[in-house]
Amino acid sequence: MASIFTKIIRGEIPSYKIAEDENYYAFLDINPLAKGHTLIVPKKETDYLFDLDDDLLAGMSVFSKKVAWAIENVIQCARIGVAVLGLEVPHAHIHLIPINSETDISFSKPKLKLSDEEFREIAEKIRMALK
Repeated sequence: MASIFTKIIRGEIPSYKIAEDENYYAFLDINPLAKGHTLIVPKKETDYLFDLDDDLLAGMSVFSKKVAWAIENVIQCARIGVAVLGLEVPHAHIHLIPINSETDISFSKPKLKLSDEEFREIAEKIRMALK
């Protein structure tokens, strides 16, 4: 059975897409810790990040770096925090989270409640920063 991320990649479930290429898909987390919180997923459905082949894993890091720079150009923050948890969805993924302190990346914090319009505006600004 396809993971929720595979369904997002296929367009079966809507997302706030940031970027996409032949191997990776980036979209806003719908339960964000901060505005601009983005998920990077490989299009190849693999449960565990470190089960990806070396080239796909390395490429995912480079793809994430480009997206992180775009987020940082749009969202005021000290850095883009990176988290890999991998337990909530059985599909390898990386969280890119704008942070100003280490506590900003705590997943036990309450998630932001953003409107559809806010998500769309943030996604558009990040997409434009990628160009």
